[in-house]
Amino acid sequence: MRKIRVLIVDDSALVRQIVTAALSTDPGIEVVGVAQDPFVARDKIVELQPDVLTLDVEMPRMDGVEFLRKLMPQYPLPVVMLSSLTQRGKQITLEALEAGAVDFVSKPAGDQGRKLPEVMNELRTKIKIAASANVSHWKEKRSEAIPKKITRDLKESTDKVIALGASTGGTEAIRRILPCFPVDTPGMVIVQHMPPGFTKMFADRLNTQCQMEVREAVSGDRIIPGRVLIAPGGLQMRVHRSGGIYEVICQEGEKVSGHCPSVDVMMNSVAQEVGANSLGIMLTGMGSDGAEGMLAMRKKGARTVAQNEATCVVYGMPKQAFEKGGAESVQPLDAIPDIILNYLHKGKGAHI
Repeated sequence: MRKIRVLIVDDSALVRQIVTAALSTDPGIEVVGVAQDPFVARDKIVELQPDVLTLDVEMPRMDGVEFLRKLMPQYPLPVVMLSSLTQRGKQITLEALEAGAVDFVSKPAGDQGRKLPEVMNELRTKIKIAASANVSHWKEKRSEAIPKKITRDLKESTDKVIALGASTGGTEAIRRILPCFPVDTPGMVIVQHMPPGFTKMFADRLNTQCQMEVREAVSGDRIIPGRVLIAPGGLQMRVHRSGGIYEVICQEGEKVSGHCPSVDVMMNSVAQEVGANSLGIMLTGMGSDGAEGMLAMRKKGARTVAQNEATCVVYGMPKQAFEKGGAESVQPLDAIPDIILNYLHKGKGAHI
């Protein structure tokens, strides 16, 4: 098999050396070059034509976000960010995902050097995922705000729950569709694969862009119309029904389907507790997390839809959900809000 050609961009010579050494241990990866800043990187991208870029979030001459905003419309390339765990580092990382980065890896803090092998293994894995990612939609794309879309009145749909799962590429996909849901949309629960510390900031950013209230979930939070609850990184989130009330339970737990939080855990609980009053959405992501959970939802009478291959960054989770029978159909990302809203208006007979 052809090796994945990687260009490392980081202002620290030590980090460039460590990352180069770590990636070179993998027979499927070849480090074709390094660059100390985006200005050097720009020339090396043209010269070396790498398959994947690793990019430091914070650099002195031009940060990773600014570089991505210039790079992606002209030269779309799968990028994995190296993120610091500082508050500013997390903020810039989320902006980088919005600007086109496929994924990120958190650098260990100074007192966590023992975690370096684990982090480098994660980086190798995410580089391999990124190598197959579809970033062509960024070509000639200009950074622009997602318009808020005022839609139909949904006051009669207060007993429904919408469950959404996503992974690689999901932060941008969620950001594109969530503002399209009106303020009285039934309550929504979301699992987006992210580590602790990032999910709250992700929720807070979405809350400024959406008509619905978006927050990181806390155990006991009620699922009500107009509210979106995002599973906290590192905790499993389940939906529980108590009388006529739906709420979430967030607890520590083992990884399920390789993840914590897991889409399977969340969707299986929705199938059990909400049943036919639920709707399922599966967005871009690597692997099969959520396929079994969405199938359980559909068997209970829920309506379900998955993102299609053409609009996915990674067509893994939606593909598995559809092939296993959980997703009724696969649809372009931008069509999904109207499909869900159409069902909410027309009920079980609506085409999806």
